[in-house]
Amino acid sequence: MNWFSLNKEIAMDLGTANTIIICDGKIVVDEPSVVALDRRTERMIAVGDKAKMMYEKTNPEIRTIRPLRDGVIADFNACEQMMRGLIKMVHSGNRLFSPSLKMVIGVPSGSTEVELRAVRDSAEHAGGREVYLIFEPMAAAIGIGLDVLAPEGNMIVDIGGGSTEIAVISLGGIVADKSLRIAGDELTADIQEYMSRQHNVKVSERMAERIKIHVGAAMTDLGEDAPDDYVVHGPNRITALPMEVPVCYQEIAHCLEKTIAKIETAVLSALEETPPELYADIVKNGIWLTGGGALLRGLAKRLTDKINIEFHVAEDPLHSVAKGTGVALKNINNFAFLM
Repeated sequence: MNWFSLNKEIAMDLGTANTIIICDGKIVVDEPSVVALDRRTERMIAVGDKAKMMYEKTNPEIRTIRPLRDGVIADFNACEQMMRGLIKMVHSGNRLFSPSLKMVIGVPSGSTEVELRAVRDSAEHAGGREVYLIFEPMAAAIGIGLDVLAPEGNMIVDIGGGSTEIAVISLGGIVADKSLRIAGDELTADIQEYMSRQHNVKVSERMAERIKIHVGAAMTDLGEDAPDDYVVHGPNRITALPMEVPVCYQEIAHCLEKTIAKIETAVLSALEETPPELYADIVKNGIWLTGGGALLRGLAKRLTDKINIEFHVAEDPLHSVAKGTGVALKNINNFAFLM
């Protein structure tokens, strides 16, 4: 009798690049955080993968929007419509009525009160009746299986699309943290700027993202793990004639250097604020990398060499925060939420 099941519990990782929804312990939605709207009516045309296929390819009647920037909501209306569209994917098909939603949502640890209110309001307008917010590094730690309630220090570096969240966790709370509005999007922008300056070729945001996936690296010497060169096609910036440019991982590592150095500095800053007993735990346990940025080739080794503490890449870094929000949803009384 699913038609009359009017209560639903969902956990959501509302990310700048992707939004993941967990329901009944399973990932049921994993879609890009993109929505396409009709310019005249503001009606939603597509959401998720379908909207991303339109991104940077639309006509003047359609606008495609990434409602989140730097980890926070930049377009309230578009975010609300995107959340509605993605939530509909969860309970589409066999229900007469939209269910009443109990939601847990991951948010950046550096969010202001205004930014937190924007997430809560968007969730409530999208159908949430009970909305709980949890900091993303805490959710990531829970998602990779760390005992965050133990009297022991654990450190998480969650590099997402719009923000990098760094946190030292003990006894169910965040002891020291840094939140940078520098992450995957910044790396993509670095690649766009580099290709324009160095090779005189214009590349779209999506092409720069593909370059990052194929030959993105944090070190100029990857040894046997070195990827093959990636061939980039695009128009010449001056003549508009087509160009074909092979790109190697070493030059991408050079162009990402400044942004990665900022993340290194933030990690060191968080460690400086960590009490000595917890610092000793972190040296023993190592530091965990989560989020899409954790997949950047050579990043864990570079950070290990720089900071002299072992860095581990989580088993499923892209879904760590989402899995953690799912665990928090099932254990609502055990964790501290932002009310």
